[in-house]
Amino acid sequence: MHVQKPSTGLEIRVLDNLSSATLLFDRELRLKYINSAGEMLLAMSARKILGEYVNQVILCTTTEIEGILNRSLQSGQPFTEREHHITLMDGRELTVDCTVSPIREEGQIIEFLMEILQVDRQLRITREELLLSRNQASRALVRSLAHEIKNPLGGLRGAAQLLERELLELELKEYTQIIIQEADRLQKLVDSMLGPNQLPKHEEVNIHQVLERVCNLVKAEVGVGLTILKDYDPSIPLMNGDFDQLIQAFLNILRNGARAAGKDGILGILTRILRQFTIGSKRHKLVILVELSDNGPGIPEDLQDRIFFPMVSGSSDGMGVGLSISQALINRHQGLIEFTSKPGNTVFRILLPLE
Repeated sequence: MHVQKPSTGLEIRVLDNLSSATLLFDRELRLKYINSAGEMLLAMSARKILGEYVNQVILCTTTEIEGILNRSLQSGQPFTEREHHITLMDGRELTVDCTVSPIREEGQIIEFLMEILQVDRQLRITREELLLSRNQASRALVRSLAHEIKNPLGGLRGAAQLLERELLELELKEYTQIIIQEADRLQKLVDSMLGPNQLPKHEEVNIHQVLERVCNLVKAEVGVGLTILKDYDPSIPLMNGDFDQLIQAFLNILRNGARAAGKDGILGILTRILRQFTIGSKRHKLVILVELSDNGPGIPEDLQDRIFFPMVSGSSDGMGVGLSISQALINRHQGLIEFTSKPGNTVFRILLPLE
């Protein structure tokens, strides 16, 4: 089979200087040309994949690229797929915008020009910015509600104490004690929703010492049946942070994972360094990634958009404040928590800038 690139040097220079991946397929859906951006995106050289069938170049997890090309062949019209999921030959999954344009010669379609634009980074930044703004809004709402609740509670408790002093019958004092105890319970609930009110006391912290302390606490609570698999990157340097607040943030997440996985469950802890990584809209030279995973049943889909809101819980015995507090504590360290969840594999990714 004869394989050729576009006919002129000018065409080649133009395509090779595009930032988006550009691929050219013939009518038999075999690759005739790929530009430099395409080689980088697919992590494969043109020499290796030229002449290959489309499904040998790109694997798809949703609609087949082959189907898009065939639709374009049958209709003669260009097609664009937004936020399309593809799997590369090395197993990496990407989210891309894919545009296919038929090329005609003397009224007949002879080739297809495919443009692939990776959008993972833009989608992730947008998702993180939304998550940060939601967290800030929920914290502001909780603070406002807490202020409105705590003032009447103080008055209610004080009035009950004054009334108790005036009562002579012990039976009646039992009722005032109920009022005082319930007021105290509500006070503790409001305080737990607000989380720690101290600013972080920054000092040099070894993230693995934090994680080891959290592991010991969770093991002591759950028992010997729990398995914790660790994959630490020993090259991670010290970071500036509050040791106690970081313990609380990670403990809330790992404790939830242990509860979901059960006494014989499996938890995973992974640490890595990410370079030139963006959190929200801010780019950092170095970021610590901590992944906390469990093999529990997963977070219900109807809760996933609200899991970091106060009073939202996937368990019947939880108050739903742990993840909200963890997100707030990590935010105080300029970081972020995000997650993915499906039955048998829930992963929380904690991102902490090093500078």
